[in-house]
Amino acid sequence: MVAWYPLPSVAVTSAMDDDFSPLPEQGSGGASDPGRDSTPRLTNPAVDPSEPLRAAVRYGAYGLVVLAIVGVIAGYLFAGLPGVWGALLGAALGGGFILFTAVSVLFSERLPMVTGGAVVLGGWAIKMLLALIVFATLSRFTFYSQPVMALVVIGALVLVLGAETYGVLKHRVPYVQPEPEPVNPATKYDDE
Repeated sequence: MVAWYPLPSVAVTSAMDDDFSPLPEQGSGGASDPGRDSTPRLTNPAVDPSEPLRAAVRYGAYGLVVLAIVGVIAGYLFAGLPGVWGALLGAALGGGFILFTAVSVLFSERLPMVTGGAVVLGGWAIKMLLALIVFATLSRFTFYSQPVMALVVIGALVLVLGAETYGVLKHRVPYVQPEPEPVNPATKYDDE
């Protein structure tokens, strides 16, 4: 004896939903036109997972430019030409220090995990070494205002980190939460 069970109803997403859009019309007729494909299509089927990081670098660079302009004006008002140099050096050192890490992560995103980690760690070590060398070299010179540079470096660190955080949080990247695989109760292992 054959028993017929009703199939569960399947929800079909219409072209009016936000995440779907119909294919462009291929014919000139209506829904009965055989040349028209009425299959819904995702508007953005391939979301770039690096977009939040790209936005972080972009917003960080914008924030750094704004800070450099404000720092140069304030440095000139408070310390003259040495204040201008201090603001420019502070923006370059502080902002470059933070943006370098985000850029190295962005460049290593397509590498294998171990290689990408090595690139980011190596970049961080090089960044630290360069920062020490630059600060040691600059300590011998007096053409810039050290207080202005210190304030702009601190401001660059805070502003660029905040701008990068905003850039990451502003963008949405879909993620998938996989369903748990069935476990064989007799063996306590996944069925294969």
